[in-house]
Amino acid sequence: MSAIRLLVLGAVRQHGRAHGYQVRNDLEFWGAHEWSNAKPGSIYHALKQMAKQGLLLAHEVAPSTAGGPPRTEYELTEKGVEEYLALLREALTAYDQKMDVLSAGIGFIVDLERAEAVELLKERVRGLQEWRAAVTEYYTPEGGPESLGHIGEIMNMWVHSADAGAEWTRGLIARIEGGAYTFSGEGDPFVGVLAEDQENPYATGIPDEGDRH
Repeated sequence: MSAIRLLVLGAVRQHGRAHGYQVRNDLEFWGAHEWSNAKPGSIYHALKQMAKQGLLLAHEVAPSTAGGPPRTEYELTEKGVEEYLALLREALTAYDQKMDVLSAGIGFIVDLERAEAVELLKERVRGLQEWRAAVTEYYTPEGGPESLGHIGEIMNMWVHSADAGAEWTRGLIARIEGGAYTFSGEGDPFVGVLAEDQENPYATGIPDEGDRH
């Protein structure tokens, strides 16, 4: 799966209704333009495509009294909420997701109830363990990775990545089970988006042509 759909749906959902520049601003505030494909063009394209697919409802907003072109604000439809939650659960459980997808999932994990988040992360650990057991059964040479020449380091890297991923996930599970963070149904959530007039210290530049959408 692509991280951009989850990121854009999640950002819009946090606002209730948001225009393209708000979504872009939020994702840049998270640094998502550095660790994912959430670049301005991708964000605006995703908004328009998901509106066509019925995941987002587009509202034309009149221009301000100061002038300028009208903007389009988006909000999730019922279908969009279902898609968002499905993508979020997949991002947290699939052991073979790219780092940008997992990062997006962690960014929105508190939209789930605490018990479900823990179970999804435990499922991810099980997937990592099963994958590691399967590949090491067939690809671990008796003489270590060096016996396959430098090519052996490829599998060596993947096995170490699986071990590190499982260890990190267990640590997150422990923190969540210990009461860290505010999950769905537990009270006021952490505000991870910028207010309309709040300056973004991580903005990449001035609004471009797509920002009117």
